[in-house]
Amino acid sequence: MKRSFALGAIGALTLTACGGNGEEEADSIIVFAAASLNEVFEEIGELYTEETGAQVSFTFAGSSGLVEQLENGAPADVLATADETNMNNAVEGGLVAADPELFAENYLVIVTPAGNPADVASLEDLEDDAVETVICAVQVPCGAATQRISEAAGVAITPVSEETSVTDVLGRVRNGEADAGLVYATDALQGGDEVETVEIAGAEEDPNLYPIALLENADAPEAGQEFVDFVLTDELAQNILSEAGFTRPQG
Repeated sequence: MKRSFALGAIGALTLTACGGNGEEEADSIIVFAAASLNEVFEEIGELYTEETGAQVSFTFAGSSGLVEQLENGAPADVLATADETNMNNAVEGGLVAADPELFAENYLVIVTPAGNPADVASLEDLEDDAVETVICAVQVPCGAATQRISEAAGVAITPVSEETSVTDVLGRVRNGEADAGLVYATDALQGGDEVETVEIAGAEEDPNLYPIALLENADAPEAGQEFVDFVLTDELAQNILSEAGFTRPQG
């Protein structure tokens, strides 16, 4: 997989297609994106539409579920996953038209409800069966990262539930349905005052990498590639990612 991304702002983009009445109208695209990108991609999509006139429709879900939908013929122009494994699966399945490129990094933290009622202070505290913990299923990137980090630390977590997306984990903690959950640092920020964050030793040095790519069966390939380039190179788009807690890939 190509491990590069460009910096700096791109100029105004012009994306048009011929409508049925002979008049030119802006393309529209469908973007499949990891659940942890929900808020930032919605904001980036608005900027992209302002720049180009092209409308963007998003489907947000766990990365493995997105790839499964594409394998079953779901229409989309762009795919952005929260890990390289699921993007590689898309590449190997012939779903991707161009080399994926990395645009962001993210890492796991522990979130608790406000006030941290179970007094969780470290990953090791989650071994206590009295601490009700929710995690992502291993099939999705946040679950794979949870398994990787807990095994590296020698910690055995017995969760009360395994969710299909990181936003579901955050939602259960915010609603007081669990004492703790493992989510990305960006999701913890989105939780605001409803959650407290506990850092995990070593997690920041073992981040999840986020790739993006144009899809082989894109209905609007030119506009789709322009969205990919916008995410990779537009300064405002990069600032949105940074302010949400994402970091830029380092290699």
